[in-house]
Amino acid sequence: MTERQGHHFLQIPGPSPVPERILRAMNRQVIDHRGPEFQRLGQETLEGCRTVFKTSGPVIVYPSSGTGAWEAAIVNTLSPGDKVLMVETGHFATLWRQMAARWGVEVDFMPGDWRRGADPAAIEARLAEDRSHSIKAVMVVHNETSTGVASRIGDIRKAIDQANHPALLMVDTISSLGSIDYRHDEWAVDVTVSCSQKGLMLPPGLGFNAISEKAIAASKTNKIPRSYWDWAEMLKPNASGFFPYTPATNLLYGLRESIAMLLEEGLDQVFARHQRLAAATRAAVRGWGLEILCQEPAEYSPVLTAVLMPPGHDADRFRKIVLDQCNMSLGAGLTKLAGKVFRIGHLGACNALVLMGALTGVEMGLSAAGVPHRAGGVQAAMAELEGRDEANAPQPVAVAR
Repeated sequence: MTERQGHHFLQIPGPSPVPERILRAMNRQVIDHRGPEFQRLGQETLEGCRTVFKTSGPVIVYPSSGTGAWEAAIVNTLSPGDKVLMVETGHFATLWRQMAARWGVEVDFMPGDWRRGADPAAIEARLAEDRSHSIKAVMVVHNETSTGVASRIGDIRKAIDQANHPALLMVDTISSLGSIDYRHDEWAVDVTVSCSQKGLMLPPGLGFNAISEKAIAASKTNKIPRSYWDWAEMLKPNASGFFPYTPATNLLYGLRESIAMLLEEGLDQVFARHQRLAAATRAAVRGWGLEILCQEPAEYSPVLTAVLMPPGHDADRFRKIVLDQCNMSLGAGLTKLAGKVFRIGHLGACNALVLMGALTGVEMGLSAAGVPHRAGGVQAAMAELEGRDEANAPQPVAVAR
């Protein structure tokens, strides 16, 4: 193996790089998870989670992946034979659908082209047709990590209300929480699913369910058996800062620090930073003459940008060249997008200078891989970050020698 020197650019859309401050916070001895010091940790982290999810209700934290949090959302609210409405926005929406089906849930899966988000009008129309209210939940991925498309959850909430439908609203924020403005209470979301390794800037290992009173009521009558994922078993000890089984103590240290970092910067400023970095990335893609996968500007993801490769060029070959020559990891295309797109992550602790380094690596890689493109994508991104029109940007000044 070739020894790669210098900083590795981890520009996949999660796991995102873990800031040194969080690494240091986790570098502590494990403590008694039944003692008073842990109780303070538990209370602080659970309260901080409510702030990040923008809810006054419970946020349950599992030692799990986001997939585990998906399952917890299903088994606590639905019963075998229940019908749910889901939208094919990409790879991860498809996986959530498959999980629901394994639990005996009937999924009405609205087809999509993986280039647009969930259509609120189409959801409203489908719910309006359901006069018997057989649909028990609408399940949507907020930010589809495979495509770089963000669905409009506030508009979907309005669509459900316009249809006067009682379905639960369940939202996957696995790659959006802490990076895109999200409002669990204001949008009357019943179950919000998330995890630790993306916008929260932590290592993988924590899954989250933020839950409404309506969701808790559903959990008291649904028929899917559960044990590890049972909300009721978590809520009882959580009320005093504890957990029903051994928690991931050191990840909770990191979570407390992550929340502190987000609140110190200010959530609105965090979201604005992600928007700026995403706009600069899209400017670079357009500057190279390449195509952004997402086709609806209102649904551009602030978390990542998926880029279509020109016909006849393989995205995985390009990614390998970038890794070998630039020591940078880019996200792969998944399932039906395999080999067709690469994904640039710009989430978490990313800032303008890190992004410029990453985009420079992409431009170098395009040249090294022989991918047809125009030069100047990096310059276009810089112009976007500086808030100026690239066409009117100052030209280099010749210096006499």
